[in-house]
Amino acid sequence: MRVGGKVPVLVEYVAWILDVLERKKEHVKPYIQKDTLLPRLVMEILRSNFSQCLPIVSEAIEEASFLAVDAEFSGLNSHWKQQNALDSPQERYTKLKNTSHDFIIVQFGLCAFIWNENLNKYIAKPFNFYIFPRQIHRSTPDVRFLCQSSSLDFLSSHNFDFQKWITQGISYLRPYDEQKLRDNFQERQAEHSFGPFTSPPVHSPTGSSTKNVYKTPVIVPPEHQEFVSGACSKIEEMVKDPDGKRTSLPPCNGYLRKLIYQTVKHRFRSGIHLEKNMNEKKECFIVATKVDDNEKKKFEEEKMAKEDELIESAVGFSAVMKMISDSGKLVVGHNMLLDLLHIVDQFFCPLPADLDDFKATVQSLLPRVLDTKVMATTQPFKNHLPSTVLGDLVKHLTVSPFRRPEVFTDQQFSLYEEGSENLHEAAYDAYITGLSFVSMANYLGSFQDPPKVHISPDSALVTPFINKIFMMRMEDIPYLNLAGPDLKPARDHVFFLTFPSSWKYVDILDLFSPFGFVYVSWLNDVSAYVSLAVRNKSKAVLDALDVYDAPYTITSYAEYHGDVMSRSNEIHDDGQTSPQGVVQGVKRQHTSEKEDNADEEGEKKSKTRLSTQELEDGEIDEPEEPVAKKKKVFEEPEDW
Repeated sequence: MRVGGKVPVLVEYVAWILDVLERKKEHVKPYIQKDTLLPRLVMEILRSNFSQCLPIVSEAIEEASFLAVDAEFSGLNSHWKQQNALDSPQERYTKLKNTSHDFIIVQFGLCAFIWNENLNKYIAKPFNFYIFPRQIHRSTPDVRFLCQSSSLDFLSSHNFDFQKWITQGISYLRPYDEQKLRDNFQERQAEHSFGPFTSPPVHSPTGSSTKNVYKTPVIVPPEHQEFVSGACSKIEEMVKDPDGKRTSLPPCNGYLRKLIYQTVKHRFRSGIHLEKNMNEKKECFIVATKVDDNEKKKFEEEKMAKEDELIESAVGFSAVMKMISDSGKLVVGHNMLLDLLHIVDQFFCPLPADLDDFKATVQSLLPRVLDTKVMATTQPFKNHLPSTVLGDLVKHLTVSPFRRPEVFTDQQFSLYEEGSENLHEAAYDAYITGLSFVSMANYLGSFQDPPKVHISPDSALVTPFINKIFMMRMEDIPYLNLAGPDLKPARDHVFFLTFPSSWKYVDILDLFSPFGFVYVSWLNDVSAYVSLAVRNKSKAVLDALDVYDAPYTITSYAEYHGDVMSRSNEIHDDGQTSPQGVVQGVKRQHTSEKEDNADEEGEKKSKTRLSTQELEDGEIDEPEEPVAKKKKVFEEPEDW
């Protein structure tokens, strides 16, 4: 954050004005605070300033030509569910779905890019949100989540403030939980407005309530009659005292307070206002106040205002996500599949079990998303980009044949300047993701006749990249298509092989040696996918190797995958699935000791566990060759 007095800020502001004048731009409206010349840095948004900054965020989203986003997580991968290069899209989604359920977003970056016709450049407004699932009210979820040590170490190495995250992180609620909280308050308000001969709803231990209205006084259990009677006597003394206005009852639990509310409502009928309070020992007690109708109305209005404020605080960051969703603006991310999974699961609804249902959910919430990783790994870009890691990508896109994007950072958001690096701070990553998109989009304009310097996010040139999300470590499915069916590459050359646990890599090579080079994709220590380099030999494999009494079994990929999908349709993932396909409850799966050992052995044979840095970047080095492999036996074809 910038420090110092007014002079440096004024110098900066004057320099910006001179720059505008040199470019001969007319009628330029400077982006500064309306009530002062000094810009106010509001990029970092915490619980303490969230309500004040929310209108600024809303305005930025409304003005934006497109929105860039990025998220940091408490963890990235669950060790018990490994990704495989030959996963089907549904299999990969299922694995990632369970991971996203275990971990949470801890920091969210949003950068609004606003095209200014007068400046002929984008205005960038980045926001950095710390997100923490604080339980605001007992009827809101008390969230349990996992942390991954490597991820926390990764965040710490990039100056993530864990103290700020916990103490100043913004809470959030899904719409269902928000409505549940509102219903809870409305029910309590109705309870306090019941007539003199009625009782409020009675809550069962499960949280349900009966709306029956009784015309008899509430029955107080014998063991609580003395306490409740004493409380009523104290209130009666206050009522009879002409000078008595207010009295405090002894501290008690929620059940006793409920009995007191009900008994007082019946016994005194009107003129008494009861309100819960808390002493310095954090003990809850009731304050009884004599009120007339006007005073009672005022009390109720104040209480409702406090409850509305509490609801807004509980909803927190979900309000920002709703703004983004309602805007319908293009949302740009980099390697953003995990981001989308977490966004849906954390701020909107549980992830459905079926991939097609997930796609429909994303389309309804964020109808236009773009992954810069897909752009960068596709023609006409990939031959010019040695690396698509975000930090490298944004640098490559500033040199020929690309052009440095014309982006001006709003004076309110002047922390991120050209040359500064805050990699893996969510707002900065969102900012450079947006820069990367602008540079690549403008490069597409160079192929036009005549060439165009600026390509808008709504251009038809950008359309082919919309709603396609990068799929990391996939052999032949480079992206997930949110708006339609996914690619179905021919895998006739792929076989599912099971074998004794004593087998090594060379044993599989020996088995397939008559058919040329193969690529082995390990599943565990007793099974693997085996892919032929010479694809036209596929039929001969089954004819020769599918023999009775062999120590192994071999099945075509199509047959094996069909059996797996058939079983998965009978047993829906990890929890019970509703008719709509939304998992109602997810249970933590535990691997057996054998499966754990298999994982360890599999890790020795091929690199299946990925570091946080690799998963963040989306760039994976080739696995090391097994010890038993004396020479390079297979060069992957370019079309793999």
